[in-house]
Amino acid sequence: MGAGELSRERADLLESLQRHRGFLRFTVQDLTDEQARATPTASQLSLGGLIKHVANTEHGWLVFAVGGAQAQEAEPVDWEAGFRMTDEETLAGLLKRYDEVARRTDEMVATLDLDVSHPLPEAPWYEPGASWSVRRVLLHIIAETAQHAGHADIIRETLDGQKTMG
Repeated sequence: MGAGELSRERADLLESLQRHRGFLRFTVQDLTDEQARATPTASQLSLGGLIKHVANTEHGWLVFAVGGAQAQEAEPVDWEAGFRMTDEETLAGLLKRYDEVARRTDEMVATLDLDVSHPLPEAPWYEPGASWSVRRVLLHIIAETAQHAGHADIIRETLDGQKTMG
């Protein structure tokens, strides 16, 4: 593998992640900040809140991939606020941060050892004593992004009938 070349596996992981990021970004295309803050479904999810959450989640898991649970837990997280687009936030600002997080993740995928594992933080939703490899973390980020792109598609369709996937 020459300088600047990615292994097939790394390229596949990035391609999948970038595709799902693209679906999510497409879902918020041409929206006003007011529309991005709207919660038109039975849930309290908004499109801006989903962009914010996915960026925060990707960042948090990348911190874990590099430094393990201790590094991840050292970063403050406000779970409730992490799903809400505040009146002070703009969709453009949230997308800019998401782009910055994505760029850093993409750079790190090229250099991180995918086989390195870290024990997961202690939490009721993780198996006690389980560890995740960097590869598993990337697969989790892809799954999170895809899942929330689907949520976003439903919210956007409710707002104005636009369908990302249909």
